[in-house]
Amino acid sequence: MATTSFRALTPFSDARETSEIVNNILQGKLNATGTVTLTNSATTTTVSDYRVGGDSVILFMPTTSDAASENIWVSARSKNSFTITHASAATTRSYAYAVIG
Repeated sequence: MATTSFRALTPFSDARETSEIVNNILQGKLNATGTVTLTNSATTTTVSDYRVGGDSVILFMPTTSDAASENIWVSARSKNSFTITHASAATTRSYAYAVIG
């Protein structure tokens, strides 16, 4: 999993830091994305991500041509992980994903 890390607020953040973070959020720079490559020769791939909870919505964007034609779905969500169900294949099927909630 790859994530982009932007500055986070702390109890000691000053007004400048707070405004920088809020402005970044308004520009779409959120710590809510990652990447995953589906496990070859398997029908499920489990992704560990501390931002995921049981009610999270996971959104996918294929980043390889083989992923674009794959039929995938999130078959389980729990604290810190989710499971993707997919067909078994020997191709590279990679996605970028966003976690909401």
